[in-house]
Amino acid sequence: MSVRPLILSGGPAAGKSTCGRLLAAQRSRAAYIDADDIRQLVIAGAATLWSGEEGEAQHLLAARNVAASGRNLVAAGFDLVVSDVVTPDTLPVYRAEFPDCFIVHLHLTLDEARRRSATRTEYLTGEEFDLLHAMTRTPPDVDLVLDVSGKSVDEQVDVLCRAWEESSRHG
Repeated sequence: MSVRPLILSGGPAAGKSTCGRLLAAQRSRAAYIDADDIRQLVIAGAATLWSGEEGEAQHLLAARNVAASGRNLVAAGFDLVVSDVVTPDTLPVYRAEFPDCFIVHLHLTLDEARRRSATRTEYLTGEEFDLLHAMTRTPPDVDLVLDVSGKSVDEQVDVLCRAWEESSRHG
């Protein structure tokens, strides 16, 4: 069964990248794009989402670049999974580029996010982590907000897989 493009959003340590890779791996023909990888293409002059206008502009540029790559992959017959921090500015980009996409915001408490973060390499300072978590606490108008607090990776993937397939049946 072909599925709608899936966009995973949420704060730090919510499981966007981990679940996105695992969900794509379960498909017979799928691609996964981590918007953080696209943002890291900017070597000189990179700005973070929380660093003002330039950071917001670069976040929007990354969403456009993700969408351009994603369009090519979908056109070639791949199911698509994307992980990004979807904001009110980037949501219209994803909706315009993938009109039938399914956008899920993974929500968890700050304490749970910190607990999860302690088990992996972290690229944010504690202050940046808390700020990004606060910025994503209230998601834009996504299709599903999923509370993942207390869920294992396997449980998250299972719930996401079912929701994604169900959304694709009823589009």
